[in-house]
Amino acid sequence: MKGRPAPATGLLRQIDAVARAAFPTGLTALLMVLAAVSAGLPGLVPAVALPCIVFWAIFRPAALPPPAVFALGLLGDLLSFAPVGSGVLTLLVVAGLVTRWRRSLAQQSFLAVWLAYCGVALGAAALEWVLQVVLGWQLLPLAPGLYQVMLSAGLYPGLAWVLSRMHEAMSRAESAP
Repeated sequence: MKGRPAPATGLLRQIDAVARAAFPTGLTALLMVLAAVSAGLPGLVPAVALPCIVFWAIFRPAALPPPAVFALGLLGDLLSFAPVGSGVLTLLVVAGLVTRWRRSLAQQSFLAVWLAYCGVALGAAALEWVLQVVLGWQLLPLAPGLYQVMLSAGLYPGLAWVLSRMHEAMSRAESAP
């Protein structure tokens, strides 16, 4: 008989649901590790982490809970040799703010979301700079933070395009019987 295939059994459905729920965190961690091992671009780890956190906080906030953001921030601190806790706090603040604004951001055009992201990236870099100054007890130059903002703002469109395709695939899989 033709028609839709029978739905997966209970265990397979649970494994599929867990895999889809863990995908945003796992993909972000993988991209951060790949950014850390790439040679040449300093500041690439936080510049890759921030767009992923913002994207998933807007379009799939339940898949990126605060403990996952904490773990990603800790991973970012360890990979980029930043003072431990500065990236954690920065990513938690960003995820919290973006999640709070997600209803209005999700309805905007890509350009509006990108401009909002640039503002968030600038604020995140400022918070990261202040935390590193306070934790390191020395005044740091502003240029690396501005470089990181520009790098992150430049990476956002490409990462958002890839992540949106993955988000659409996950939504289609969830709506299938």
